[in-house]
Amino acid sequence: MVAHAAASREVFAANRAAGRIALSVAAQGGVTRRREVYEDGPLRVRFPNVSGNTLEAMIVNTAGGIAGGDRHDLEMSAGEGASLTVTTAAAEKVYRAIEPDAEIAVKLTAAANARLNWLPQETILFDRARLSRRIEVELDDKATLLMAEAVVFGRTAMGEAMEEGAFTDCWRVRRGGRLVFAETVRLEGAIAKRLNEPAVTGGGVAIATVLSVPGDEAAVDRVRAQTFCGEVGVSAWNGLAVARLCAKDGASLRRDLAAVAGAFAGALPRLWLN
Repeated sequence: MVAHAAASREVFAANRAAGRIALSVAAQGGVTRRREVYEDGPLRVRFPNVSGNTLEAMIVNTAGGIAGGDRHDLEMSAGEGASLTVTTAAAEKVYRAIEPDAEIAVKLTAAANARLNWLPQETILFDRARLSRRIEVELDDKATLLMAEAVVFGRTAMGEAMEEGAFTDCWRVRRGGRLVFAETVRLEGAIAKRLNEPAVTGGGVAIATVLSVPGDEAAVDRVRAQTFCGEVGVSAWNGLAVARLCAKDGASLRRDLAAVAGAFAGALPRLWLN
């Protein structure tokens, strides 16, 4: 029995996916162009628009999802004066894990007068999925960042719920070398039961956070002027603005998220508008 279990672990380990994208862009004559592109494993990056001043990069996971033990490393760097928007071709699906967590590590860097928009489509956690994600951001004092991450607990469009599993999400944002934003979200075990608690989501199964740096009360007012399907709270302090979103399903969250991101940035990836 022990030998069989060990053999099974070896089989699963051999089939785990390790993917990496490293993309850096630079401004040339007022237009953003690719400087270096590295792809490995199931991850690819494509560029649906190359004619505008802002370069749009679209991440594609050819594996069709993420399973337990998979690891994705994503590094995006915008050079001085460059403008880069990063999104994904589809919602990322994280499937049930038998043992180890799936891991996603994101590193974002923006130089002086650069603009970096990190706007992936939502992450969908299947029942008993396990995901550990860490996002590290390094900004110059004169850089601009818009970052949004959305998570849906279960395939709500199929009537499925995430009853149990694990989700850890750690954000660290530094500006001019100083830590300006840090938070960690951790849910483990009976997640559906936790989400039903009034102090958590009150039964909502779709959540998102949007961070704008710099951010001010004018940005907050633009968000508050929108009409939402779910609940949205927004505030600004110390030169940044944060919006928190909660909805009863993924479709409602997507509509609200598009409204918030549009109010902050004024423009969205074309895939968000399809």
